[in-house]
Parts: sequence; structure tokens; C-alpha cells
Amino acid sequence: MDIRLSAAPLRDDRGETTGVLVMIEDISGRKRAEQALREAYDVLERKVAERTIELQAANKELQRSNAELEQFAYVASHDLREPLRKIQTFSDRLRAEPGASLEEQTRDYLGRMHEAAARMQVLINDLLAFSRVTTRAQPFAQVDLNQVVKEVLSDLEVTIDRTQGKVEVGPLPTIEADPTQMHQLFQNLISNALKFHRPEVPPEVRVQGEILNRADRSSWKGEAFQFTVEDNGIGFEEKYLDRIFMLFQRLHGREEYEGTGMGLAICRKIVDRHAGEITARSRPGEGSVFIVTLPVARPAEKVL
Repeated sequence: MDIRLSAAPLRDDRGETTGVLVMIEDISGRKRAEQALREAYDVLERKVAERTIELQAANKELQRSNAELEQFAYVASHDLREPLRKIQTFSDRLRAEPGASLEEQTRDYLGRMHEAAARMQVLINDLLAFSRVTTRAQPFAQVDLNQVVKEVLSDLEVTIDRTQGKVEVGPLPTIEADPTQMHQLFQNLISNALKFHRPEVPPEVRVQGEILNRADRSSWKGEAFQFTVEDNGIGFEEKYLDRIFMLFQRLHGREEYEGTGMGLAICRKIVDRHAGEITARSRPGEGSVFIVTLPVARPAEKVL
């Protein structure tokens, strides 16, 4: 048992000492609590040290992974593209050779070979875009999203004309972000909205945004901005919501809609890098709404 003794003099009305008050206090509980606290602190220190080692190892693994992605990007840029260019070039030359008497079946084979090489080229480009979200990330800066969307619509002008589409854009703010990746994000979402339109129905796309008030951003510290890309297209069943943001996932055949199934995976990776969130609402035949929430300033901490 741990005890603590204390004493105080007892005095009468004249101030003379008449005795001593002795107090004996059992402090065993407090000692045990102090010991438990010290042990808990030691355990916490060990766990912090172990977690620090784990994070350092994870960081090294991430650096190694990024280095491998960078190496892949180099190989994809040089070693894979060159043979594809040759396949396309020589198949074109064979089909266009003056006086060449190629059988119809041979021409068909050459055409298929050329189309396959073109699809592979698109796939390589999309894989590069996906890997470079991390390996070629740019510093964050103040980005006027109105200007970003204006540039995206200029890039998509031919697609908009070909589909007889219409894109309406509401006011958008300036946020702190990677300028190139914001362009990628809006371009992928708007081009998807234009592509997946119903047969014989021109696509109509609406881009709108707003700064969320405190009640709507309860899980965020600091300001958050949310924008939507809404279309009148073919839509999809929401049970496939998680699937559409995965690599190489397609809900429709290549014969119906071209593409590699990587656009939305790139969007999610960009949004993740910006500490944001992306989701969608949709019903088959009734269009889709893609919803992206991003912090206005970097970094933005999520409240856990």
C-alpha cells in the first residue's frame, strides 16, 4: 500500500499549539493510475515509432511504384508507339498502292489491322494519361474554372458540331488545383456526356457549380466547391456506380460507343489527388449527373 502522511498544528483561541492533526492518505490508486499512464505512454511511443517506420517504408514503396510508372510511361511513349506507327503506315501504303490488285478480303484484313492499331494507340495514350496523374503532376495554383471549361469546349468543338450537341455552363469559381488535371477532369466528363447520347437525340449537357455552405460541407474543413455535369443521355443503372470508375470498365460494347473505359478512372484519380470526391446519379434512358466535390484551397482536411 502507498500512503502519504501530512501534519498540521492545532491551535486554541490564543494561538497556542494544543496538538497535531495527522492525516494518512491512501494514494495506492493514484500511484497505480500514474503507473498505468506511464505504461500507456510507453506503448503509444512504441506504436508511433512503429507507425513512423511503416510510413517510411510505404513512402519508399510509393516512390518505387512511381518510378516504375515513370518507366512504363517512357516505354509506352517510345517502344510501343513506334511499332504501332509502322503498322498503320505500311497498312495505309498497301491499301493506297497505285495499281495494287488486292483482293477484297486482303483489303478487309488490312483495314482491321489498321483499326486495331489505332485502338491500341488510344489505349496507350489513356494509360499514359492515367499514370501521369501521379508521375507528371503539376504544382497547385489558382485556377479559373470558367477559363478551363472555355478551353475544353474549344477542344470539343468538332464533337459538339458532329453530334449537334449543346453545352450550357454556369458560373464557376477559382480554386487551388493542378491546372492541367482540371482540364483533363472537365474534358473527360463533358466528352463522356456528349458521347453517351441516345440515338437520334442530340446531347444536352449542363455544367453548374456552387460553393457549399457549412451545412452541406459538414465533413470538410474550409471551403468546398461542388460542380455537376448533367446530360440527357443513355444513363446507366446505379448498381454499376462503383464499376464505372474502375480501369477498363465498360457498360457498353465498343461497337456501340468507342473508348477504352479509362476516362472515369482518370477522373477519380485526379479527384483523389485533389482530396475530393466524385460520384454520380443516373437512370437508364434518363441521363446522368456526375457530381464532383473539391476543396477550394489546398490542402483540405477531411473531418474524421
